Amino acid sequence: MPPPLVLASSSETRLKLLRAAGLPVSAQAARLDEDSIRAGLEAEHASPRDIADALAEMKARKIGDRMPGALVLGCDQVLDFKDRAWGKSATPEAAKEQLLALRGQTHRLLSAVVLYHEGKPQWRHIGEARLTMRNFSDDWLDGYLRRNWESLRHSAGAYLLEAEGVRLFSAVEGDYFTILGLPLLPLLGYLGDRGFIPT
Repeated sequence: MPPPLVLASSSETRLKLLRAAGLPVSAQAARLDEDSIRAGLEAEHASPRDIADALAEMKARKIGDRMPGALVLGCDQVLDFKDRAWGKSATPEAAKEQLLALRGQTHRLLSAVVLYHEGKPQWRHIGEARLTMRNFSDDWLDGYLRRNWESLRHSAGAYLLEAEGVRLFSAVEGDYFTILGLPLLPLLGYLGDRGFIPT
């Protein structure tokens, strides 16, 4: 009998992806002060990649320490633009500032996954996608933020590619699941190779 799979997150998107792939998974939000942790890592000059990986591991450990017999999946996504890690925008004004900075530019989305089991990380992966934004107008951006703010505030880039946010882009390179915040194919490969899921 394989150990239970637990997603250490409140992300509906990640949970839906896992369930759509046929995985029996439950979710428990890992409560962390992500802003403080991120600020501390940035003060130590951690790269955006290392920030995503560290936050994913901390989330997995938070739940994994309470459920040592479970396979606990910690995830984090960071937007990397000019070697700066961008997270979720706290206000529509901050989202607008971020999207204006990204307009006409290419940035990376880094989606980190850490699988925690029996008191330690067992597997980790960081998926990467490159996205180029078009030169959208200020008026369109204002309307986009007005229409979508409630969903955008949960996104590292202040956009959702699977919704109206796709109109921000002129080019996308990389795995779609990575863009949604969960590099699903490498995860399924690992779980299958280890016998945690049937193949």
